[in-house]
Amino acid sequence: MPVDTPLVECDVLVIGSGAAGLAAAVTAAWHGEKVIVVEKDPVFGGATAWSGGWMWVPCNPLAQRAGIIEERAQPRSYLEHELGERFDAPMIDAFLEAAPNMVSFFERHTQLKFADGNGIADIHGNTPGAGTGGRSVIAAPYDGRQVGKKLLKRLRKTLRETSFMGMPIMAGKDLGAFLTLTRSWRSLMHVSKRFSRHLLDLAIHGRALQLVNGVALIARLAKSAEDLGVLLWESAAARQLIQDQGRVSGAVIETTRGPIRIHARKAVVLAAGGFANDVERRKALFPRTPTGHEHLALPPLGANGDGLRLGESVGGQVADDLHSPVAWAPVSRVPHTDGSIGHFPHIIDRAKPGIIGVLADGKRFVNEADGYYDYVSAMVAQAPGDKVESWLICSHAFQRRYGLGISRPFPLPVQPLINSGYLKTGDSLEALARACGIDAQGLVATVAEYNLHARNGEDPQFGRGSTPYNRKQGDALHGPNPCVAPIEQGPFYAVKVEPGCFGTFAGLRTNAHAQVLDEQRQAIAGLYAVGTDMASIMGGHYPAGGINLGPAATFGYIAGRHIAGVTDYE
Repeated sequence: MPVDTPLVECDVLVIGSGAAGLAAAVTAAWHGEKVIVVEKDPVFGGATAWSGGWMWVPCNPLAQRAGIIEERAQPRSYLEHELGERFDAPMIDAFLEAAPNMVSFFERHTQLKFADGNGIADIHGNTPGAGTGGRSVIAAPYDGRQVGKKLLKRLRKTLRETSFMGMPIMAGKDLGAFLTLTRSWRSLMHVSKRFSRHLLDLAIHGRALQLVNGVALIARLAKSAEDLGVLLWESAAARQLIQDQGRVSGAVIETTRGPIRIHARKAVVLAAGGFANDVERRKALFPRTPTGHEHLALPPLGANGDGLRLGESVGGQVADDLHSPVAWAPVSRVPHTDGSIGHFPHIIDRAKPGIIGVLADGKRFVNEADGYYDYVSAMVAQAPGDKVESWLICSHAFQRRYGLGISRPFPLPVQPLINSGYLKTGDSLEALARACGIDAQGLVATVAEYNLHARNGEDPQFGRGSTPYNRKQGDALHGPNPCVAPIEQGPFYAVKVEPGCFGTFAGLRTNAHAQVLDEQRQAIAGLYAVGTDMASIMGGHYPAGGINLGPAATFGYIAGRHIAGVTDYE
C-alpha cells in the first residue's frame, strides 16, 4: 500500500448496503457514532432491494397492536422443533428478545415504518408452536419523492423479472388485485389506478416512485442513514481488512478515485451479502453442484463472497456444517428480447389450484403449495440423473387466470413466451411431455391420479391445502380447497424450474452480539458480521418466510447497539 494513500476516519465502517448493513449503520449513527457505509456496486440495496421485503419478527408491535398477543416461548418452541439439533439457544434467544425492539426502534426514531403481515402463517403448520399470523412485517410503501432525487438515483431498482414494466407489486392486497382484475371491478380499479400512476412516474422521473417490498425497505433505511449523517459510498469495494495489535481497525477501499484507507475507531461490520455468486464456494458447499454453475442465484452478482473472504483473512470461520448452506428458491430461466437471461422465482404460482410439479419421470415429488425452500430441497433430493430440474404443469385456463412464472395472466399475451422457448406447450399431455423431454406415460398417469382426487378438492398423496400457509398461498375464491383443482382441458403449458436461491446460509460464525468468532470461538476484536455474511441462526433450515431479512435487520440492530455500548432498550 503506497504511503500516500488517503486516510479517512470514522467510528464504524459498514461493508455492504443491504438491510443488515443499513440497519447496523442507522442504529450506530442514531446512538452517536460516525458511520461510513461502503458498497462495491454502483447502487445501494444489495439483494434486499430485489427481495419481497418480508421480515419474520415474532411478538412484533404491529401484531400486538392488532390484538395478536403471544409469549416468546411460542415461536421459540416452533424453532426448537424445526431446527432440532441445530437449535442454538443463545442466538435464538438474542434474536427473539431484540426483534420486537428493533421494530419499535425504527418506528419511533427513523423513516422506517412498517405494515403488518398478520395474516401470514409459518410454513410448517403442523409443527408445535407454529404461528398462524402476527409474526411478519414489511416496510410500508414509500413515495420515492420523499427519498430525494439524488439519493433515489443511487438506490437499486426492483428486480426486472418480478416487476411489471418496472413497477414493483406488493404482496397481499396489491398482488391479489392484479391476480383478480378480470374477476372484480374493485381489483380492476385498483390496478388501473396503480398502473396509471406508474406510467406517469415513468414519463416524468424515468423510474417507479411507488416503492414497495425490498426497494421500500432499502429506501427507508437509506434515507434514515442520510438523515443521521451516515456517509454512503457507492462503487467502493473493500479489498483488505486492517488490523492493529490484533484488533480489526479498518479496511482498504478501492474507489473510483483510487485506494483509500478507512480507519474505524470502534468496529468494522461485514454485510456484503453472502456468497450466492461465488462459483468456487458453491462448488465446495452446495449439493449436486459439481462445477458450481448448476445454480440460478437471484442476488446481484456483487454478492460473491467478499465478506466471507475478508472475515477469513483475519481468522473468521465459515460455518460449513449447517443443514443446508443455501436458502433455496425454485427459479426459471427467462430469455429476454435483448439476449440476456433473467431469473424468475416461483413463489406464488405453485400453490394456486390446477398446477403440479413433476420430475423427468413425469411424477410429482412434493406438496407444491409448501415453501419455496421445501420445493427445491425435495427436487435436489429426488431428481433422477445428473440434472436437478422439474416442470410446473398447468392448463391454458390456469395460465390465463394466474399466470405461470414470467408469463402473466390475461389480458397479457402468452404467445411471446412460447416463441422464446420459456413456455412449452402441447394440445395433449403426451405432446407436452415430448416438448419438455419428460416421460409421457408417467405424466399422463400422474395427472390422471391427481385429477381423480382433485375434482373433490383432495390431495391424498401430499396433503396440499392442509396447512394455513398452503391455503394463504392458494386462491381463497376457489373451493373447496384453495390449492387444488384438476388439470383437464388443453392446451397445456409447462415451464422448467431449476435450483436457485435468495441467498446463502453458510456465513461467518458469530456470537449473540454479531461479533465474528475465531477458530477458538473467541470474538475477533473490532469485527462484526450480519445478514448473509453471518451464519444463519436457523442452522440452514427455513421455517418461515422472512427468516433471512428478519434476523438480518435484527442482528444489524444488535451489532449497532453493541458497538455503541448500549445495553438498555430505548
